[in-house]
Amino acid sequence: MAIFVDERTRVVIQNATGRQGRFHLTQMLAYGTHVMAGTSPGKGGQEVEGIPIYDTVEQAVLHHAVNASVIFVPAAFAKDAVFEAADAGLGVIVVITEHIPVHDAMAMMAYARQRGSVVVGPNTFGIISPGKAKLGIMPAVAYTPGPVGIVARSGTLSYEIASALTDAGLGQTTVVGLGGDRVVGLNFVEVLKKFSDDPETRAVVLVGEIGGSAEEEASEYIKGMSKPVVAYVAGRSAPPGKRMGHAGAIIERGRGTFEGKIEALEAAGVKVAALPWQVADLVAEVLPPTPADGGGNGRNGRAGTGGEA
Repeated sequence: MAIFVDERTRVVIQNATGRQGRFHLTQMLAYGTHVMAGTSPGKGGQEVEGIPIYDTVEQAVLHHAVNASVIFVPAAFAKDAVFEAADAGLGVIVVITEHIPVHDAMAMMAYARQRGSVVVGPNTFGIISPGKAKLGIMPAVAYTPGPVGIVARSGTLSYEIASALTDAGLGQTTVVGLGGDRVVGLNFVEVLKKFSDDPETRAVVLVGEIGGSAEEEASEYIKGMSKPVVAYVAGRSAPPGKRMGHAGAIIERGRGTFEGKIEALEAAGVKVAALPWQVADLVAEVLPPTPADGGGNGRNGRAGTGGEA
């Protein structure tokens, strides 16, 4: 199985006529994602790669029964875009946009939760269930179907780790990008719970980074998990008070240190890799066998990576 998105996911791209929206719509279509519609106010009636454009998300839902959105709307208008998607009843809202003001992000999350929508991001690479659906900007060639779930704060590191897993014959059920901002929708614990309940996910990779307390909170949940977890945490050499790439990747007032996160994860029984490319070897060590494996660990080949290079 997959979590949050699968082959039944029907997608609308918000701001599909913009440069980024148009490009990634094409890439998602090439992967096999069911992109049904796009929106761009004032441009209803146009098409992008044969996909109809509407003025509103509500119209896309009415005509195509879409149930998920990928947002490429500029930061100043992203809050309204999330509100519109939530009001239209979409279950999953993926917010690629970065530099969204903190107060806007707080309002977005509160409103979406009130409406029963799941927000992935903002400032996320998206979410992909290999071989089923890709909602975001990740390089599809890095992924293949298999038994490993990935939840990550960092896009680039998650690509590298997924690619290493794929090369080792260890595919993925779903890969979720939480986003690098201070305020995001999904958190580690919410995704870990989903992976815990998913019968096809047999091991989980957590990709964290300095800043905040998300990894420490995840560690408390992991203590009760029956599935093995492997982690990599970025920011070993980051100086306190210096933001490292993401808005949320900053050590402040002694919170969010690299050492504190590693200590918490290891105390929860998590195997922590010192380098990203070591994650695949650690996963191979902890991945439990299934009866069909005959005692093996269920490694798989690179089938089903989709059409995107």
